[in-house]
Amino acid sequence: MTKKNSLLSLFICIFLIPAFSQNLTSSRIACGPWIQAVGETEFTVVWSTTVKSIAWVEVAPDDGTHFYGETRPKFYESIHGRRPITTLHTIKIEGLQPGISYRYRVYQQALLEDEGNKRVIFGEGYGDDILKNPVYKVTTLDSQAKSCRFSMLNDIHGNDSLFSKLTENSLERDLDFMLFNGDMLTQIESPQQIFDGYMKSAEKNFTPFLPLFTVRGNHEHRGSASWEFMNYFPSSTNKSYYTFRHGPAFFIALDCGEDKPDNDIRYYGLSLTDQLREEQALWLEEVVSSDEFQQAPVKIVILHMPPGTEKDWHGMREISRLFVPILNKASIDLMLSGHLHRHFFIQTEERGNNFPILINSNIQRLDVFIDENEIKLTTVDQTGQIQNNYTLKTKFTH
Repeated sequence: MTKKNSLLSLFICIFLIPAFSQNLTSSRIACGPWIQAVGETEFTVVWSTTVKSIAWVEVAPDDGTHFYGETRPKFYESIHGRRPITTLHTIKIEGLQPGISYRYRVYQQALLEDEGNKRVIFGEGYGDDILKNPVYKVTTLDSQAKSCRFSMLNDIHGNDSLFSKLTENSLERDLDFMLFNGDMLTQIESPQQIFDGYMKSAEKNFTPFLPLFTVRGNHEHRGSASWEFMNYFPSSTNKSYYTFRHGPAFFIALDCGEDKPDNDIRYYGLSLTDQLREEQALWLEEVVSSDEFQQAPVKIVILHMPPGTEKDWHGMREISRLFVPILNKASIDLMLSGHLHRHFFIQTEERGNNFPILINSNIQRLDVFIDENEIKLTTVDQTGQIQNNYTLKTKFTH
């Protein structure tokens, strides 16, 4: 071998091979995971990776055995029969049991080269490290549970430091799930905004272990990347409105739409939320007529913008026109809202409503406990101080 070839070989060994090897394991978690669309027999895992990858999830019962004790079932990301190569991963886990805790691991494998039908090369598979970190765990919902406990935040508008303080002890409070009730950002211009605005702190504080339910506020309708919201926060209906049941409580999550008329110049002709609210009203009629809804002892509505009066803006007035007449006949126990950036407790009949409405402020967390007989509501500020307390008797007890 010539001296020139020897130097070339040495260069490849020192610089090119390590660089190539590094690419083999270059796919890492950028944000997440977080749990969406949890039900009694399923949940969905969502996370983002640093580079385009294929992904899967391994699941094991929380039965005391080591995760490596046997081969665990793999659930692959699939879109129309093909594994997508992407940076955002959404995998539905099915066939589970109600009220049971399951451990899970997320895996991704980076795409190194794609030559179509000729050749596709992937790097080394990488999963979260269960030897150094706690194994991710999630518990399915259970309609037979005696009670339900959760926390709600809203109108954070990307104030990550406030969000982090309000959620820092979430895993210590025996919650069943977390609820985001809209306007977590002022607008969505990129997925990175979602990560930096609150989801990286949510990942640090609770999301790998605590299910998350999300609804859109009016500000989630805004921004060049706002149409991607449902990709990051999928629901059981694949729409921005849905239902779920845990313990005695049946929840209806609604999309408030925009606060101004769709033809407002600031929407650039892109808003169709009047149509969205009309669509939801038809769906809502079906929901409140269902056996599942009517048989639930407690009925809760989640809606970012509360109903309005004739003095309020268009969106709140449309909620009063379209949703309230249906809800007034449905024995609703409570509506949870935000939007006004101040705390209010609206009594029954105060705005033509046949149910109380709690409007949470933008600087407090709402903690909720529900059983068949009562609903306990507590608002807590970022220092951990209790600001308001309410106890409501459910209509099931009347």
